[in-house]
Amino acid sequence: MSFKTFYGLVATFISTMSLLAGCTSTSRQTGVSPASAIPETAPILPVSAITTTVTLSPLPSTFDLPEYAFPDSIDPSKRYLFYLHGKIIEDQGIPAISPDYGEYEYEAILEELSGYGFVVVSEHRPKDTDGGVGYARRIAEQVTDLLKAGVPAKDITVVGASKGAGITIFVSHFLENEEINYVILAICHPDEVQYLKQNQLFLYGNVLSIYDSVDEYAGSCQDLFAFSEGKGLSRHDEIVLNIGTGHGIVYKLLDEWVTPVVEWAGRP
Repeated sequence: MSFKTFYGLVATFISTMSLLAGCTSTSRQTGVSPASAIPETAPILPVSAITTTVTLSPLPSTFDLPEYAFPDSIDPSKRYLFYLHGKIIEDQGIPAISPDYGEYEYEAILEELSGYGFVVVSEHRPKDTDGGVGYARRIAEQVTDLLKAGVPAKDITVVGASKGAGITIFVSHFLENEEINYVILAICHPDEVQYLKQNQLFLYGNVLSIYDSVDEYAGSCQDLFAFSEGKGLSRHDEIVLNIGTGHGIVYKLLDEWVTPVVEWAGRP
């Protein structure tokens, strides 16, 4: 799913919910409209409208891997790493297999990251999850819970792959924290960066971008980095891989992206 479609879905949802709010009680909580009911050519709203117009009810989640659920007890001495998977896991569940890239090695990725000593938090998102508003806010609230419990911001990392990277960008924008770490994998196609800039969506914190040189769906985040400088973006870098599988790098457990993620997060 491109960000053009992604933002169209978010914008139409906001517009629809705003209209409904005028006809219903203000105490009523609203859910996310089915994607099939939302046209792809919807107008784009400013991020200020996205962040302030709608109050969403908690989103459901599927804990196929309960060991990676957000912890009931928070240990401030630990390092925490959120991993937000690509859209195919929403569509197919676990396992998910692409005809182009093969199986999405979701469980293997989580096990590998956990092996470095992080408390890994990840969940199978429901199909057609609204990432721009609802789910990004869910993750932002969990990160806020960690901060309130005494976990230093530098010990928190949010890693997103493909659609998960799009959600991660929203999380970074919502939290406005200059010390939290983020890794965005396979995102920042030029058209998508343009939409982010049009909507005044800035990156905050320490952000690492990783993508494959032949990825037709992703590209460099340098323009987004430049756009975000002076707004709260701290340390930032970008790694261009030459694996040759394009968007398929997010499907596989590869040292080429895992090692930089671990180093960026700060190995415990």
